[in-house]
Amino acid sequence: MLPLLLLAAPVMAQSTLPLYSGTIPNSKPSNVRETSVTESGNRVRISNVVQPTLTVFAPAAGTANGTAVVICPGGGYARLSIDSEGYDVAKRMNEMGVTAFVLKYRLPNDQSQPDKSIAPLLDAQQALRFVHQQAAKYQLNPERIGLMGFSAGGHLAAWAGTSFARPVGDQPGSESVRPAFLVLLYPVISFSDTLRHVGSRDNLLGKSPTAELIRQYSNELHVSAQTPPTFLVHAEDDKTVPVNNSIVFYQACLRHGVPAELHLYPRGGHGFGLNNTTTPDRWPDRLRNWLDANGWLTK
Repeated sequence: MLPLLLLAAPVMAQSTLPLYSGTIPNSKPSNVRETSVTESGNRVRISNVVQPTLTVFAPAAGTANGTAVVICPGGGYARLSIDSEGYDVAKRMNEMGVTAFVLKYRLPNDQSQPDKSIAPLLDAQQALRFVHQQAAKYQLNPERIGLMGFSAGGHLAAWAGTSFARPVGDQPGSESVRPAFLVLLYPVISFSDTLRHVGSRDNLLGKSPTAELIRQYSNELHVSAQTPPTFLVHAEDDKTVPVNNSIVFYQACLRHGVPAELHLYPRGGHGFGLNNTTTPDRWPDRLRNWLDANGWLTK
C-alpha cells in the first residue's frame, strides 16, 4: 500500500528559471557575488543578487485554477527572506490552486548597476512580462496574474502596482506590466520621514534623497483609479515598518475607488510570514476568501 500512498500525495512542481534570456538590463561588470546565509530557524537570506530568477511552484495536478502570483520577498532592499516570505508562501498559494513564481530580484547596488534606484522595479516588471508570455505553458489566465510582496518586497509590489503605465528601462516592450491584483504584507509603502523604513529608503535612494525623490518613491501618492484591487495585512505593534504604511495605502485606494481589503492585527510585530503566532487567525485564510470573492479561484 505504501507505494500507492506515495503516488496519491500531491506533488509541488518546482523549477528555477533565469528572468532574462539575454543581457541583463541596468547591469555592469563587477566583483559582486551572490551570497546565501542560513540564520536561526534555518531561515535563508540571500544578498548581492546579480542573476535574477523566478522559481516556479505549480499546484498539484488537476488543482490549478489559472490564477498566478509573483511573490517578492522582503529584506529591506539589502537581502531577501527567500523561504519564509517566498518559497513557504508559494506552497501555501499552491494549496489554493494558484501557480506561484518566487522572484529573486536584484537589490540596489552601485557596483553592479548603473542606476540602483530602478533595478528592483525592472525585475518585478520583467517577472510580470515573463509570466504573461508563459501563460499558455502554465495554463494561466493572463488576466489573473497578481503580485505579492512582504516588507520591502511590499514596497516593490506597490511600486509596480502604481507605476505600470510608465515601465522602466530603455526598451520596456509592449506587454502590459499591470498586475491583476496586489497582496501586501506589512509593506513599506511610504518613504516620507514619518513613515519610512530607514534601511529600505537608504538602500534604494541613498542617505540624502531629495524631496522629489521621496515623493516619487512614496507609493501612497501614486494610487489611481487604475491601481489593481489590493489586499493588505499588518500588525499594529510593528516597530520596523509602521502600520500607517498600510493604512495610508488603503485610504488612497478608498479615495480613488480601488477595491481594497485591510486586515490589522493588534500584535505580531514585523516579518511574521505565513503565521502570526499572537492569534489563531491565519491571514492566508482571509486571502483565500478575498481571492474567491473576486473570482480568482474559479477554474
